[in-house]
Amino acid sequence: MNKLKFLLALTTKDNDYQQEQAAAAEQSAKRFGVDLQIIYADNDAITQSQQLLTAIQSEAARPNAIIFEPVGGTALPQVARAAAMAGVGWAILNRDVDYINQLRSSYRVPVLVVTADHDEIGRIQGRQFAALLPKGGAVLYIQGPSENLAAKQRTAGMYETKPADVQVKLMKAHWTEESAYKTISSWLRLSTSHDTHVDLVAAQDDSMAAGARKAFHDNTTGEARERWTSLPFIGCDGLPKTGQAWVRSGLLAATVVSPPNTDQAIEMLAHAIRSGAQAKERSLTPPYSFPALPELAAIGQKKARAQRA
Repeated sequence: MNKLKFLLALTTKDNDYQQEQAAAAEQSAKRFGVDLQIIYADNDAITQSQQLLTAIQSEAARPNAIIFEPVGGTALPQVARAAAMAGVGWAILNRDVDYINQLRSSYRVPVLVVTADHDEIGRIQGRQFAALLPKGGAVLYIQGPSENLAAKQRTAGMYETKPADVQVKLMKAHWTEESAYKTISSWLRLSTSHDTHVDLVAAQDDSMAAGARKAFHDNTTGEARERWTSLPFIGCDGLPKTGQAWVRSGLLAATVVSPPNTDQAIEMLAHAIRSGAQAKERSLTPPYSFPALPELAAIGQKKARAQRA
């Protein structure tokens, strides 16, 4: 068999998790003898659809498999069918889809999902709220795009576990530091923001948490700046060089580690294509709190005692 060619389609270059997805994929491709091309959609679902259709329709450069992290809410079912009809394997990252069973039963190509457990990521964040706010409080919560299933699942999971005495104010951004910076900067220009009490700022990824913190620093002065930037900020993804490093440096109070999964998708596709066997339909990459929840609870209790003193 000729050397396998895989195409990895990611959402944007401007996100630390997507950067780590690319790096993990490159390492896995070398390990399993796969030629890998990586493309980015600049957070545009139409661009992503056109990119993938172009690859599928190009007989000379058609990949053996496509691995992609969807930008929009649909996960491109028509493009998925076109890939399967052309004999191209199809792996969806970090999104559950309802068309996968039909593709797997209708075509002799590997079709699979490898996803972070987004509901559990949200549940862990809700538990982090409880640990850091033992007396309750108010959280400013920055979500991903409203049409994004992962953002919806993380929000639902958070509501499952957050304490009843923790109130949540929702805002939306687009998985990048810049988008969260703009969201918070715009909010701070509203007079109502000056009277809003917040005890913790949380975001659905670390880059958005960092962008929010920077916005509070850049758009306030004096006591207001001190109040906002001294709040605990927490995020998700927890990559070693960003989220975990930011926790160690004090930029973030906590994160939820969600390991990259492009490497797992490449391994599963390579094995399935070479063996002729269908791959496992759905695989989860489990998340965990960083620091661990007991450590966060100790921090929260210590802060609560200091406020009473």
